[in-house]
Amino acid sequence: MDSVVHFEIPVNDPAGEGGKFYQEVFGWNTDQWGDMPYWMAGTTEVDEQTRMPKTPGAINGGIMEKGKIANPVITINVDDIDAKAEIIKEHGGEMIGEKQKVGEMGWAAYFKDNSGNTMGLWQSTK
Repeated sequence: MDSVVHFEIPVNDPAGEGGKFYQEVFGWNTDQWGDMPYWMAGTTEVDEQTRMPKTPGAINGGIMEKGKIANPVITINVDDIDAKAEIIKEHGGEMIGEKQKVGEMGWAAYFKDNSGNTMGLWQSTK
């Protein structure tokens, strides 16, 4: 079973008011990831070594500028993005763009399900 591991929230101004909203309303930590226009959204405490949430079932996410992705996205962990893309297409979904390498951590991709919802895929390098 593939599980939900991340979320993304596109906002108008992630470095300013858009990111502040989630800090001030929910107490989340938001830190820019490297020099990318992407802010990690810490919603729960993580293990310092593994960077995984300490609370079972909890996930962290990201805040980014609204663009080609205009609505919140739920990201699902899979063993192989390319293989899962074929299954998505067989069931009436479609891939959005190409999978992208994310540092040394893994790969990410977006797809639309058969109802038009945009979702994310994550494949870890480990």
